[in-house]
Amino acid sequence: MVGAALGLVGVLAAGCGGSSGNPGEVVFWDTSGSAESGVFREIAADCARTGGYQVRVETVAFDQALNNYKTAAQGGQGPDVLRSDVGWVAQLAKAGLIQDLSDTPLAADTADFLPAPLESTKHEGKTYAVPQVTDALALFYNKAQLAQAGVEPPKSWDELRSIAPALGGDRALFINNDEYYALPFLYAHGGDLVDTGSRIITVNSPESVRGVQTAKDLIDAKAARTALDQPNSYTTMKAAFTSGEVAMVIDGPWAVAEYTQSEQFADPANLGIAPLPGAGTSPVGGHDYVIRQGSDATESAVKFVQCMSSTENQAKIAAQLGLLPTRQSAYDDPAVARNPVVSAFRPLAADTHERPWIPENAELLEPLQTAYAEILAGQKETGAALDEVARTYQTSVVPGYAQR
Repeated sequence: MVGAALGLVGVLAAGCGGSSGNPGEVVFWDTSGSAESGVFREIAADCARTGGYQVRVETVAFDQALNNYKTAAQGGQGPDVLRSDVGWVAQLAKAGLIQDLSDTPLAADTADFLPAPLESTKHEGKTYAVPQVTDALALFYNKAQLAQAGVEPPKSWDELRSIAPALGGDRALFINNDEYYALPFLYAHGGDLVDTGSRIITVNSPESVRGVQTAKDLIDAKAARTALDQPNSYTTMKAAFTSGEVAMVIDGPWAVAEYTQSEQFADPANLGIAPLPGAGTSPVGGHDYVIRQGSDATESAVKFVQCMSSTENQAKIAAQLGLLPTRQSAYDDPAVARNPVVSAFRPLAADTHERPWIPENAELLEPLQTAYAEILAGQKETGAALDEVARTYQTSVVPGYAQR
């Protein structure tokens, strides 16, 4: 707890509270990981001190934040400001749970923001969020292991299959069977989840099936492995990489801080970061700030978001955590330019695949998670599994969209 002179900053390790009803106190739900949250708390305290209001920071688990926020906000409770995944904004806007910021100072000058993250803040032509960080997926690799095997990071999935024997077969790559991590494969041959322009479901198109089958083929060829326990797949992947059990994983900039705490990457120079095999296949990722509809602290919340998203503070976050700024001007900061993680990821974030910025964005991923895990485990054939996803989309997610 930081004293009143710095603003009120608290942390809830479990559970979550909500707005105090005090116009001078902003409750901020921070959905970042443990390696990042301390930096956000410090910056929040600085913003409160200079802005003349109080801030209470509550750390909320990312995988619980969306449902917790919706439940609280529907009852007129919850935080004043939420660190929202970019894929949640349109859904929360449609539900009337976040404020339209179009007529506030937060939407007055957006020219400095990168186009892709800025697009995630819009719904039906209005602005509902402010970009916090952007990200992309990359191929992380153990430089020492690849050097010992005499191989380079693969530029194609076929190349991965050819170098896998030198890296111990399925020890070459761990494929996380989570839905977000399925997207680079699904996009690889021109596939996608839906076509928002023509309102057609494309998750089971030949291009999508071929892309997802690429991941299964890598496992069948003993060039990669996965986890059969889907809920723990990401944890298992991280453990395999940090122990040296596997040479490569697919992950984002948020993971670097945790990886470099391990013995394998105690020397951060041993952590290699390369583009995913195949250009432009990473989905646009990142987070935005949103303000709850009905917040009693709206004026203070606007000031808080302005401060947190400023060039100065985006540069601090990038320099200390290696997270990618959404403001172009932040990249000019010398400390940001020197950060090796930002340097590695910046060109990757500029070559991403746009996601469907529709209210159903998050719901599109839920059925894909189950199908992808079943495909990689060999429980269902790829085409049949994606056909089931397409039917779920039409019946439960985007009923107004046609089957291809």
